[in-house]
Amino acid sequence: MQKHQEGAEIVVAQPWKRPDLADQPDLKKLNDELHDLRLDAGLPSARAIRDRVGKDAQDYWIVNHQAVLDTFQKPDLPPWGRLELIARVLAEFARYSDVDAQVDRFKALWKQVVRETVAQASVHPPADTTASAGDGDVNDATAPSEGLPKQDAGAPSGQAAEEPPAGKETPANASQDSAQFNYAHESLKGLILNAAQALWHDKDALRVFLGVVRRSEGFVRMADAAEEQRPANATFYGVKSKEFEVDRSPARMELVTLHRRLDEHRLKRKWSFTDMEEQTGISSDAWIRWYTHDELPEREALVAFSHMASLTQEDHVLLLGLWDAAHDALEVQQRTASLPSSVNFDEAWTMRDPAAPRLWALAGVAGDNLAAYGPDLASGTAPAFVVAGPAKSGRSTALVNIARSLLASGAQLVLATPRPSPLGELADREGVVACFDQDNIGHDELEEALSVASAEEPVVVVMDDAEVLGECDAQRVLRNLLEHGFEEGIALVLAGDEDKLGPSYPWLGKAKRAHRGLLLSPQERHAGDWIGIKTGDSVVGRPLALGRGWLHLGDGKLMAVTVPR
Repeated sequence: MQKHQEGAEIVVAQPWKRPDLADQPDLKKLNDELHDLRLDAGLPSARAIRDRVGKDAQDYWIVNHQAVLDTFQKPDLPPWGRLELIARVLAEFARYSDVDAQVDRFKALWKQVVRETVAQASVHPPADTTASAGDGDVNDATAPSEGLPKQDAGAPSGQAAEEPPAGKETPANASQDSAQFNYAHESLKGLILNAAQALWHDKDALRVFLGVVRRSEGFVRMADAAEEQRPANATFYGVKSKEFEVDRSPARMELVTLHRRLDEHRLKRKWSFTDMEEQTGISSDAWIRWYTHDELPEREALVAFSHMASLTQEDHVLLLGLWDAAHDALEVQQRTASLPSSVNFDEAWTMRDPAAPRLWALAGVAGDNLAAYGPDLASGTAPAFVVAGPAKSGRSTALVNIARSLLASGAQLVLATPRPSPLGELADREGVVACFDQDNIGHDELEEALSVASAEEPVVVVMDDAEVLGECDAQRVLRNLLEHGFEEGIALVLAGDEDKLGPSYPWLGKAKRAHRGLLLSPQERHAGDWIGIKTGDSVVGRPLALGRGWLHLGDGKLMAVTVPR
């Protein structure tokens, strides 16, 4: 039990009574998971959940507090729209890192309950639950208005519905497939009517929406009626038609964040898309397209919106900052899509700048005209370059490319492979001064190997699995290298697991000062710290992709590259 404050009143937060669902195991699992999620969120009150969901453009509560309580306490399956909003709010209260994943989890549970319901022969598809305007929860209504055509939910698309003969009812032993189809059909009709009601005052948006509805012949009459007469009062949950769904892109999180912030300002002012056209001079069709397709609005449109909405300086800067983040993420996505699937070292070597300095290292290939990119280890903020990524992401392959390019330019190398690595196969190459293949490097041995270095004859230490050598005997030599390498003609290229490279190792921490490196399939946001740049959701958490990487050369720009194989 815990206490929290709502206004001036101290409220004791308690678990709510759970309904008896012993005979409905799937619904019981859904209900139990929902109660557990509220516990994770700190047991917020029904009104706190209602307030977080907020109001619609007509200033109605989207879900009132009694509907919240019913969702938890009634032995019925709640409407998905209501459950989705409550689950999202609770996941946000609980500070889950991936709120969408929690919502998807509850959607899967909700679908399972639907399948359970359909499978029970004694259960019919739910009847129309039209709510009156005075019942207090107008937002859970799926209320067709008077005058709209009646349609048999089981009628095939394109055929007119027939009224059953007087005195006859649908047989109780109707097939499961028919029951499931009826349920889906009724849910879709409710969604269409809710959307038409919400868009009623925005004729341009209503026209576009009903145009999509009319593509299905079975809904033409409904669309015509909804255009002539506003459906009964019901509030649109914000669920988008499947017609508008787009594939999840790496830039989706940045786009969703921008759209949500923009929509908050729009709904606060109760602006329709037509109002936005009048206010900003940007066509309502453009605003509708950006909204329904999760596209990036033009920056000029946001500037015009901010000006006409009289946003504060803080909100204006935040909105444009979100736009910049989404724009950059989309550019990264586009550049990644245009990269070659693979390239070998010899091909990549021909793409380099012939005038590249001796300590230039080949890290990857990118650009519209395919050029080779990499760091100049003789310049920058520190004589280092970091290759970071999880196991089996291709770190050793990237190191071999770097080592081969340095040898081809006439540099000398000291190799360190505390674990078996393809890098060790270069030990016999001309220009390799020494190769350390144990899990420790002696102070004197490394110092002797680097004694041949000079500004005219530089030496680069190329180290795989650097986390193994974090506390090696030669750590003082490595720390000195990172502090004075430019004067002594020495540089360091290291690779390691993003989760095991320990900032507690002093010399490893100094490698961060270079602010450059190559990320391979990064899984955690902190991986970007090793190369001096922040990494967002458009970069991290993707499946392992051999041959692809993210290159930062200290200029603040993250470049998608193909790593030679």
